[in-house]
Amino acid sequence: MTRSRTSLRFLVATALLSLIPAAGWWSWLRNGPLAREATVLIKKGTTVDQMAEQLEAQGVIRSASLFKLWARARKLKLLRGEYSFSPAASMADVAGKLRRGDIHFTNVVITPSMHAWVVQGRLKEFVPEAIFWTFWKSPRLARVAGFPAAPSLEGLLAPATYRFNHALEPEEIMLQLVETFRDQVRPNLEGGVLPPYQTLILASLAEKETNLPEELPRVAGIYALRLRIGMRLQCDPTSQYARWLSGDLRFTAPTSEDIRRQHPFNTYAVPGLPPTPIAIPSAEAIEAAKAPLITKDLYFVATGTGGHHFAPSLREHNRNINLFRKEMQQQKNDR
Repeated sequence: MTRSRTSLRFLVATALLSLIPAAGWWSWLRNGPLAREATVLIKKGTTVDQMAEQLEAQGVIRSASLFKLWARARKLKLLRGEYSFSPAASMADVAGKLRRGDIHFTNVVITPSMHAWVVQGRLKEFVPEAIFWTFWKSPRLARVAGFPAAPSLEGLLAPATYRFNHALEPEEIMLQLVETFRDQVRPNLEGGVLPPYQTLILASLAEKETNLPEELPRVAGIYALRLRIGMRLQCDPTSQYARWLSGDLRFTAPTSEDIRRQHPFNTYAVPGLPPTPIAIPSAEAIEAAKAPLITKDLYFVATGTGGHHFAPSLREHNRNINLFRKEMQQQKNDR
């Protein structure tokens, strides 16, 4: 009788012990507690144990302890990043995503013609505004871009589609932007009629003046000729830029007040190029600034139907202005 009781206890104990791995396996594969999609940021310096605790705290998994056992057994190499988990994701699903480094990225598109305030808005999810403006005037980042004397990063970003995630530090985001400029744009500024930084500035003026690539060499040529003869550039977009730097962030056409403003960036008020670019120039604008098409033209004005009228004399320019005004009035009457 005693022997049979001992045997029974042994069998029960054995059965219970066999249930432990089975229970663990069931916990590993069963649906997780997430009710809706969740994002977890694994930041720089996060340990595997900290990650497991974070996953449990955010309701992605039920047991940080079980997850730690798996991570240690598999010698998990944790890749920092932004991870998205679906509702009811099992611990096996979560583990697989971490093991693969299946990081969620957001595409951020930086295009030609963007200036500082547009770039700041485009990056606001990743770089807080105050931090952005600090980095924008960073001598170290300007040095990385290849222009250590540049007072800001205006123009020192490459137009491209960038893939960012929210686990990146703001400085890493800004560094990626200027490194891409250094690698993809900086070499193309060599070999022009002006030094590289001045080429970049001239390209930005042309970029902001016309949307037509075929006009870029001609616009750059007019500014290059004005520089040569000592005539003020009188570039409308620079008067806008001076307004914004003065704290007035109305993104409207230049006013008479803008044109009269005494400011280093207002090329109506001061001779020569502005101190920095006023936007990101396209590759076409850079090529135009390297080899501007210099003719007798000194003036240009919009046609009102796309493109510009060019003129060698103020008299002809004034006639083109009248044509533009008539076109605008006609369009207004047709509405």
